[in-house]
Amino acid sequence: MKLTPAFRGLVCPACTAESDSLFDQQCQSCGAPLEPTYAYEDCSASVLFEPPETGGCGHWRFDALLPFDRSEAISAAEGETPLCGADRLADELGVSELYIKDEGRNPTGTVYDRGMSLVATALSGHDDPSDLEPLAVASTGNSGQSASAYVGQLGLRSYAFVPSRSAFSNKAMINVHGGQMRVVGGRYGDAASAVDEQLAADYYSLQEFATPYRHEGAKTLAFELYSDLGGLPDVVFVPTSTGEIVTGIGRGFEALTKIGLTESTPTIVAVQPTSCAPIAAAVEQERETPEPWTHPDTIIGELEVADPAGGTQALETLRRLDGTALTVDDSDSLDAATTIAHNEIIEMGPAGGAAAAGAWQWAEDDRFDGNETVVILNTDGGVKSPDILRSHLMGQGR
Repeated sequence: MKLTPAFRGLVCPACTAESDSLFDQQCQSCGAPLEPTYAYEDCSASVLFEPPETGGCGHWRFDALLPFDRSEAISAAEGETPLCGADRLADELGVSELYIKDEGRNPTGTVYDRGMSLVATALSGHDDPSDLEPLAVASTGNSGQSASAYVGQLGLRSYAFVPSRSAFSNKAMINVHGGQMRVVGGRYGDAASAVDEQLAADYYSLQEFATPYRHEGAKTLAFELYSDLGGLPDVVFVPTSTGEIVTGIGRGFEALTKIGLTESTPTIVAVQPTSCAPIAAAVEQERETPEPWTHPDTIIGELEVADPAGGTQALETLRRLDGTALTVDDSDSLDAATTIAHNEIIEMGPAGGAAAAGAWQWAEDDRFDGNETVVILNTDGGVKSPDILRSHLMGQGR
């Protein structure tokens, strides 16, 4: 396995213990999640943004600040997703520029492909990857499909545990990619509990913050925003569930400051449904860790995570970067997603609609000063949940 020059291994941010393996699931000293670390002085802006010699690298063009060299990548050219200008929405919100980062264009139609590509690449470096079998993940849908696709490239046996209310498209494609699907009655928390209950053998977890690579892949979003805009945006609205994407994109923005490319970072706004908002509630209450949401009830299944594995990390990221969080009603999220589909061509998923609704709410609260460059993150394509979007329209008589 060819590692990149700046990568210095996995380190525990809680106790600073170093791991001697690329495959550790947690700190051997204190049990906390591990983080990839880098010698930032060994990576310049020119190296990070150096154009690849050949096309088709996707987000692996930024391997200078990833653990593994792009020549090792298990990849389907994920990343380099379009940053689509939305001038009419910018005028409506009263901002200078507004863009939609459309992660629905990734290979399996979701932002999670970035992290799963890194996970699969790490596993490919094991002396005998089959020793890690079985691999397992609990998912609201998208990450399970992504995991099956990327782990399938290694020929490894994997299981995705999904709640019964997950989108049919996710369930179908988990099997199509060769993964084993286990449908669990109830919600995401029930699926997460079922992993230990139903797998009799030890397994290798592909869960966020069990593997250190999923949120590491998400940081390339920040690099692409800088590359596409020629600088950083002012505000980024991120639909938030497990905390994985908030943590990852925050790490990316911070990396740009550490290599001296910028002195400031954008305001990250984590957006959650009103009826399942453990991270947003913790921000409002100024808590360091989120409390599990007692009665989650949102139609946006991708965001219905009552006890986020990366909640503490996401809150730490928001504090360090002066970010914040807010909540939006499901009806506003679906309104936003369908409005964008009508006006900007983009097929935005319900989760991306939540981020867009967050931007509208920000405008209604007069929190824009009018000169901002704003980015809305669309984490998956509308084709993942067309029934939800269509039912919303029908409910409005449209």
